[in-house]
Amino acid sequence: MAEEKKHYMTAEGKQKLEEELEYLKTEKRKEVVERIKIARSFGDLSENSEYDAAKDEQAFVESRIQQLEQMIRDSVIIEADGTNTDTVNIGKSVTFQELPDGEEETYTIVGSAESDPFEGKISNDSPMAKSLIGRSVGEQVTVPTPGGDLLVKILEVK
Repeated sequence: MAEEKKHYMTAEGKQKLEEELEYLKTEKRKEVVERIKIARSFGDLSENSEYDAAKDEQAFVESRIQQLEQMIRDSVIIEADGTNTDTVNIGKSVTFQELPDGEEETYTIVGSAESDPFEGKISNDSPMAKSLIGRSVGEQVTVPTPGGDLLVKILEVK
């Protein structure tokens, strides 16, 4: 059997997944079952779009439950240790300056389950994070982006 993929996340991120799982199991499942019961009462199931939609939603909910259970089971909690504060790693925030124009950006590197680029959280599996992990303050790094490669200088890691 192949080794399961580890899902890196903060304790807060794991808690959010656990809360979503609890909601899906205790509330959403019941709502979907009720929708299916109501749709069945409309008659012929072969031409019942409400029934089809409810069954599709049920399949989605059950799939998401399985996905969350696996992610939680295979989770590895990222703990910010106080050591080696100059090196970029999962769970740390990195501030870099784009060269040569000088625009600064800060991102926190998290596991894929928590990534949200609009919140400044990038996945450790992203090309940007992969190019930064293991690098240190003061280094210049070529970072791939959808718009092309950027040359950046790492200013701070915390």
